[in-house]
Amino acid sequence: MDTLLIIGYTFPEPSTTAAGKRMMQLISFFEEHKFHIVFSSTASITDKSVSFMDSKIEIKKIKLNDPSFNDFIKELNPAMVLFDRFVTEEKFGWRVAEYCPEAIRILDTEDLHFLRKARHEALKNEKTIAYDYLFSETAIREIASIYRCDLSLIISEFEMNLLKTTFQINSDLLFYLPFLTTKIESSSYLNLPSFEDRKHFITIGNLLHAPNIDSVLFLKKEIWPGIRKQLPEAELHVYGAYAPQHINELHSENDKFLIKGWAREVTEIMKSAKICLAPLRFGAGLKGKFIDAMKNGTPSITTTIGAEGLAGDFPFSGIVSDNIETLVQASVNLYTHKKKWLKHQENGIAIINKRFNKNKFSEEFKIHLNKLLNTKEKYRRRNFIGQILQYKNLQATKYMSKWIAEKNKKL
Repeated sequence: MDTLLIIGYTFPEPSTTAAGKRMMQLISFFEEHKFHIVFSSTASITDKSVSFMDSKIEIKKIKLNDPSFNDFIKELNPAMVLFDRFVTEEKFGWRVAEYCPEAIRILDTEDLHFLRKARHEALKNEKTIAYDYLFSETAIREIASIYRCDLSLIISEFEMNLLKTTFQINSDLLFYLPFLTTKIESSSYLNLPSFEDRKHFITIGNLLHAPNIDSVLFLKKEIWPGIRKQLPEAELHVYGAYAPQHINELHSENDKFLIKGWAREVTEIMKSAKICLAPLRFGAGLKGKFIDAMKNGTPSITTTIGAEGLAGDFPFSGIVSDNIETLVQASVNLYTHKKKWLKHQENGIAIINKRFNKNKFSEEFKIHLNKLLNTKEKYRRRNFIGQILQYKNLQATKYMSKWIAEKNKKL
């Protein structure tokens, strides 16, 4: 049985973040394909972290800037190492390459951090195009991490295209692997709550995440007042863990803008809502809130960035606009017109079943991993830039880590 070592930025929290759901999907894939999985992280386990107590997954706490990891990785000798985000690869990738060089190194990018940051900078500077902000230090670091790995998992087609065209990264290094969902059968679709049985708007997302915070503030100031004038009985329910104080202070019974806190179980609250309203003004990757909405038959209203990578050539499961007045009026129209609402619900079911089918992508991923395992030297020879970066071994990071380790010995 091959061993997979996962080095997580945090222990997965699928009830609070799309990244946590993504990680659990990857873990499920490797479990189904009979890998022995060891999950490691420098982070602390929280009350919202997944408990692996009833599974065969082994948990290993690791330390940053500590040579104990070297002995651990040599003894474990995994066939594959999966890094959760590029910052994790920066910290541990050189140790894996040096002490377990035969292991396949896989980077799960989650989303392209440099793209999210570029869009945030463009928004702050009131620019409509983020291109000028792409070529940042974060981009250099993240793309260097992609080159150092044997394979990087990319969750969005837009990001695949950006990496291959703008940054000229060889497609051998990239694998498109979106969210992996199960097919929604007709019986499940027919049992969803009806248009008449649903009420109110919902927005949801981890409220430590800057795009979600900005979206809630944007809703409060620019979008919700216009909706309230036309739909005085409607409420907006804001769900999300780790809300900062200034978000909690937006709660208003009079305005029917209600901060609800952490949603332990998304399914039921999404099914009860009539519309998922999330006007994201920056971000990257696929937005898990819209996947949850589509799975539960809830149409969405969002921006171009919010809908990015979801529908492909299919019609979106709701309305997409970057104009405030359009977002307001679309929210009112969709909330009150059953025929339109049902059509967008059907669009969402089609997107889930035809764009994110778990079986299709799992089979393609399995074939690709087997090919990589069997011909890794061939792959590595083609990735000469990666060899250069690995040879230089991120010397600033490596030797700073060694210096800290030596310093810690003297304490």
